[in-house]
Amino acid sequence: MTGIVRIDTSPLDRVADPIDPAKVLAGAPVTGTRPATEDDARGFYTGVWESAPGTWSVDYAEDELCVILVGRLRLTSEAGHAEEFSAGQSFVIPRGFRGTWETIEPVRKIYAILTA
Repeated sequence: MTGIVRIDTSPLDRVADPIDPAKVLAGAPVTGTRPATEDDARGFYTGVWESAPGTWSVDYAEDELCVILVGRLRLTSEAGHAEEFSAGQSFVIPRGFRGTWETIEPVRKIYAILTA
């Protein structure tokens, strides 16, 4: 990747990929992703992701920047600390975070993930 990459933030055409049933704690959440960049050599990935309401367990092996475009969600750590985010807010989930992701209202976000 050597040039500027525009990220299309419009709604996805399809949001129907189920979360691993072993991780689902409530609801029947489905997601969709539209990658903007995928750089395996650098371990850097960007794009747009959407989720329908539901709650599932998460265990982050990567760092992720999230910019919420629409919707509302709650992240709760294993220790019970909860943070809620909505449209216009941004946050970073650090590598090693464990807890739950709860999509309260359908979410669309821009993501930037670093795995290296």
